[in-house]
Amino acid sequence: MNRALPDVQLRVPTDEDAFAWHRVFDDPEVMEFHGGASAELSVYEELTARQRRHDAERGFCLWTMTGTDGDVIGFTGAQPWPHAWGPAGEIEIGWRLGRAHWGRGYATAAALATVERVRAAGVRSVVAMVDSRNERSVAVTRRLGMEPAETFTVPGDPRTGLCFRLAL
Repeated sequence: MNRALPDVQLRVPTDEDAFAWHRVFDDPEVMEFHGGASAELSVYEELTARQRRHDAERGFCLWTMTGTDGDVIGFTGAQPWPHAWGPAGEIEIGWRLGRAHWGRGYATAAALATVERVRAAGVRSVVAMVDSRNERSVAVTRRLGMEPAETFTVPGDPRTGLCFRLAL
């Protein structure tokens, strides 16, 4: 990437962030690779609560990402892979941005900050699971220096997930 990355701030999600995440991600394009439909507010309420627990227990989580104006633009961070299939037992990094913020380098900047934070927390390696059709997220993994490792079929779904790995 030849251009300067934008400044992003990451913070542990608050109760109010469940509402912000719900609003920012309420877009079929944003959710295309995450089930296709907007999630209910209760999903984000549970997710933000779980992330606060992860941060308290592990020192990292999916952090709320804000732009220079302080507005919530998405999340990025790390958490244990939450499914029985795929890279079970591993720490996954991930990101999701509101549509208005795509193509500006926010995901890459935030993912680089995530790598540094999880390294500082003592994590030795991370994975990123990306829908094989999600070219934007595959590009972020490349910018992070991640290597393709495995391919998984999502249970009960024809989608294919690509697993990328990075040693810290």
